[in-house]
Amino acid sequence: MLFFQLKKEHSIPLYEQLYIGIKDAITNNQLVVGTRLPSKRELAEFFNISQTTVELAYAQLLAEGYIMSKPRIGYFVEEIDSLPYRKNSVMDVNFKNVAQQTEYKIDFSSAKIDEDAFPFTTWRKYAKDVLDKPFKHLLQTGERQGELALRIEISNYLHQSRGIACQPEQIVIGSGTEQLLPMILKILDDDFLLAFENPGYSPIPRHQLSQLAIPISVDSDGIVVEQLQKTNANVVYVTPSHQFPTGAVLSANRRTQLLNWAAKAPNRFIIEDDYDSEFRYIGKPIPALRGMDQNDRVIYLSTFTKSLMPSLRVAYFVLPPSLIKRYQEHFNYYSSTVPRFEQHILAKFMEDGHFAKHLNRMRKIYRKKHDKCIEIFSNYYPQISISGDAAGTNILIAFLHDQSELALQQIALQHHINILPLSNYYLTEQSYSKRTFLLGFGNLQIHEIEHQIHELMAIWNISRKSVN
Repeated sequence: MLFFQLKKEHSIPLYEQLYIGIKDAITNNQLVVGTRLPSKRELAEFFNISQTTVELAYAQLLAEGYIMSKPRIGYFVEEIDSLPYRKNSVMDVNFKNVAQQTEYKIDFSSAKIDEDAFPFTTWRKYAKDVLDKPFKHLLQTGERQGELALRIEISNYLHQSRGIACQPEQIVIGSGTEQLLPMILKILDDDFLLAFENPGYSPIPRHQLSQLAIPISVDSDGIVVEQLQKTNANVVYVTPSHQFPTGAVLSANRRTQLLNWAAKAPNRFIIEDDYDSEFRYIGKPIPALRGMDQNDRVIYLSTFTKSLMPSLRVAYFVLPPSLIKRYQEHFNYYSSTVPRFEQHILAKFMEDGHFAKHLNRMRKIYRKKHDKCIEIFSNYYPQISISGDAAGTNILIAFLHDQSELALQQIALQHHINILPLSNYYLTEQSYSKRTFLLGFGNLQIHEIEHQIHELMAIWNISRKSVN
């Protein structure tokens, strides 16, 4: 029996209403398996609709397997496996509140960039050019290492700004370090043993990394190479130009030590993450480790996350010539994960000099914000020590406090302020007397920085020095 009505004035077509009604009757066991459905003529007369409408509904039910057709006999309800019933507890989650957890009144995240300074007009022009011109070939799958036009521009940029001589054929483009690092590890020897800076940034989830990697300490001169030399590791992941999160710069002596360590065995490699080398405020730019490498032991990894925008999702690595064949063998099936249109927009943006102009502008903007932060802490909070301030878009603040880092973080969150403790980036448990936090200033408005820092210090009950 079909206990439903069709509403002819409804926006849903009649055939779809009929299809839904019969399907619901089947799934609710109102029509049992083997039941013969009315003929198209009978159903059309019953609902006062055309036989074509019934035919369309039956065709959809037939296509989805709810009914079966027996030639010259009719349509019958098909047997369908029932789904197990489980009480729905998922909807107890307040999705509105979950979404709001990422909205902060003040966000000191080190991952944020200055949104107002992005050259939208110029970027829009190149996006329009790529779409307007005869680029229909970009609809097809591109080269697995990324578009040649972009790899050429990256090669030129690395040579001019980082002192790295490489060919476009050595460059592989991907959608982020989270995707590229597993690719790099896959083309190394199966018995590789990975070492990581501790504390440090990892594209690998921390709970996996703690089982996979050997932690190597970091001090004011960067990764402690002597400690690395005492392990069985044959691959090490480092951020030498601006160590994250401490901000340390790998000293010249340790750079030499690290390169010598890698050169002593054919299966040793250094993965150099040069994630934000563009923004340096003290002294000359630090040369890339890859530019010093004479033995092809360094795999260079970088991204446009800080220099352009995180949402672009364009990163790349540069392979030593000895690993190119291995890459081709392992990834001959691979398709680039970055859309071809975005790659060509970025390539033209770089080719015409806009990327270099944008970097120069951002250096000035971030330097002003950087200097403002240093000035505020120097003038009002001399009890707070500052480090990691030579480059990047964040500084480290360290201070004595009765509360733990976790408790201080929770207090900040209760006031809708986002700031992360240094302990988030350690692979192993650490004990240190001062509470240390990463204070990012990338997306802060320079005229609001002083007020925002004072507000954070006030909720943490850190006394403010009066300035005459």
